[in-house]
Amino acid sequence: MQKKCLITGGAGFIGSHLTEALLAQNHLVTVVDDQSTGNAKNLSLVANHPNLTYIEGTISDTALIRTLVKETDEVYHLAAAVGVALIAKEPLQTIERNIGPTQFLLDTLCEEHTAGRDVKIFLASTSEVYGKNPKECWNEEDDLVFGPTTRARWSYGASKAIDEFLALACWRQQKLPVVIARFFNVVGPRQSGAYGMVLPRFVQAAMAGKAPVIHDDGKQTRCFAHVDDVVKAIINLMNTPEAVGEVINLGSDQPVSILELANSVIRKINPELNLEFCSYSQAYDKDFEDIRHRVPNLEKISRLIDYRPTHDLDSIVDSVIEYHKENTPSRGSSLP
Repeated sequence: MQKKCLITGGAGFIGSHLTEALLAQNHLVTVVDDQSTGNAKNLSLVANHPNLTYIEGTISDTALIRTLVKETDEVYHLAAAVGVALIAKEPLQTIERNIGPTQFLLDTLCEEHTAGRDVKIFLASTSEVYGKNPKECWNEEDDLVFGPTTRARWSYGASKAIDEFLALACWRQQKLPVVIARFFNVVGPRQSGAYGMVLPRFVQAAMAGKAPVIHDDGKQTRCFAHVDDVVKAIINLMNTPEAVGEVINLGSDQPVSILELANSVIRKINPELNLEFCSYSQAYDKDFEDIRHRVPNLEKISRLIDYRPTHDLDSIVDSVIEYHKENTPSRGSSLP
């Protein structure tokens, strides 16, 4: 059945891939994006698609959101502050962008629910909500362990946790159909390194003949999931009634150290490159704290939708390198 889908942040990295996937299923898709971290160029492959409506606007525009929600069957709420670098630099913007618009969006959806029309919402959350929980593998019922409020680093995870509390309250009190997924290091084509995202940052440096810069000692571990696997899971979760009212880890559960990731990148691009190291205080600020290990327990999502990532780290790195080769002007060429 054809559905009317609204994607906030739909010109961003994940949002643009989700837009393409929903259009491929013949749905009507409206994208709202203020291009603060997204880019309309990310939608170039579907820019002329008859089922796509693109609106350059902000989700803080209450009149716009109220109008769009009345014409929507499903909302995919991806708009948020992104990237460690941006969070460390602008904690106030992080908090304001994550909480206020989400609360208004949920309130508007609850109004539609009260009027007799259910609009299901997918809320994109993050592994950052676990904070610095010391467990080796995190499941959805684990405690959230944040650092002190004097460390701006934790404002992002705390604000996204508030988003989750708000969405779950709407489900518990008003039965608004909500699906919440916590993303773990989603990577792939179109992801920008401008806000601290590690894989595109490494690839862009190596392609420019520069040493990739590793923060701290590089022994911290992460699990990288390809955006295609994540988008497929998002759509499947929204089509799964048992996922409503649930918080679900989404990503890969295969950890790799940042040092291993950097070595994989330079091995594929230029094995003669060296690596550089810098402290967190040099990269961000003197109060910055990081999470040493971040691994999700995927039992819940595997049970709900039989989720199995299809991209290993090698193919993920290849896809990012190929994207940047195709979209980086060669030396001596001029930008259009």
